Amino acid sequence: MEIWLNQSSTDDFVLLGIFSYCATDFVLFSMVMAVFTVAVCGNVLLISLIYIDDRLHTPMYFFLSQLSLMDLMLVCNIVPKMAVNFLSGRKSISFVGCGVQIGFFVSLVGSEGLLLGLMAYDCFVAINHPLHYHILMSHRVCLQIVGGSWTFGILDGMIQMVAAMAFPYCGSRIVDHFFCEVPALLKLACADTSLFENLLFACCVFMLLLPFSIIVASYARILAAVVRMRSAQARKKAFATCSSHLTAVSLFYGAAMFIYLRPKRYRTPSHDKVVSVFYTVLTPMLNPLIYSLRNQDVIGALRKSLGHCRIASQH
Repeated sequence: MEIWLNQSSTDDFVLLGIFSYCATDFVLFSMVMAVFTVAVCGNVLLISLIYIDDRLHTPMYFFLSQLSLMDLMLVCNIVPKMAVNFLSGRKSISFVGCGVQIGFFVSLVGSEGLLLGLMAYDCFVAINHPLHYHILMSHRVCLQIVGGSWTFGILDGMIQMVAAMAFPYCGSRIVDHFFCEVPALLKLACADTSLFENLLFACCVFMLLLPFSIIVASYARILAAVVRMRSAQARKKAFATCSSHLTAVSLFYGAAMFIYLRPKRYRTPSHDKVVSVFYTVLTPMLNPLIYSLRNQDVIGALRKSLGHCRIASQH
């Protein structure tokens, strides 16, 4: 531990990380890097397909492109620094770097949570008001949904970053995590953080439960509409429309609520780190797979793009 501290300046923090240097952890690290590579490639591919294929220029795919952009930025904010620290043996991160990581992380998680919640409204309109879909989900409404998600997420990230980095850190600078996260950092502050922690908890409740309530309300209406459908084919189509979104919501909100809405006395660094890997690395990999492998439009766009590449290579 002293070696790590001597490698950094007095303003640096030390990230303990999640891996040691035993053979098993080298295998786990390799698995995380493989998942990171799939996440980056999958999200870049999905964004590219939505951008170049005219058939995917619809509200749902516009939201998916923004979701993929958030996931791409999230994994690139966390994993490269973790990998560099592990491979180099240096555990330090600068004070400014820590603040930037907090700002990006909170902004992206908040924006993604809000966007997933508001995407439930898109599913609701598609099933309950199909004839008025293009009116209710106009280009202006889509921009407002995406813009609102980014704005509130970034605002939340900026507030938490400024507040967390304003506390004095005059004792130990060893962060028991693999990235700079506000709750882990506040344990090192040599000042009373109870008021800020209460406000942070209230903010997390708002940022998670508000979109989650939109999801519950939207799917309650969707379920009522599906029950009234007489056609089995119509029910199957409605389920296909919402199943991918429900899967993504379950993954994201399940992990986020476990991390941020548990009472403080039940939280342990080891549990937090494991679940953090799930929603900072695994979920960004799964989202493009969920929305592409179960979506014929995306598969069709991929085949079309591969066909164009094959023709171009032949010429």
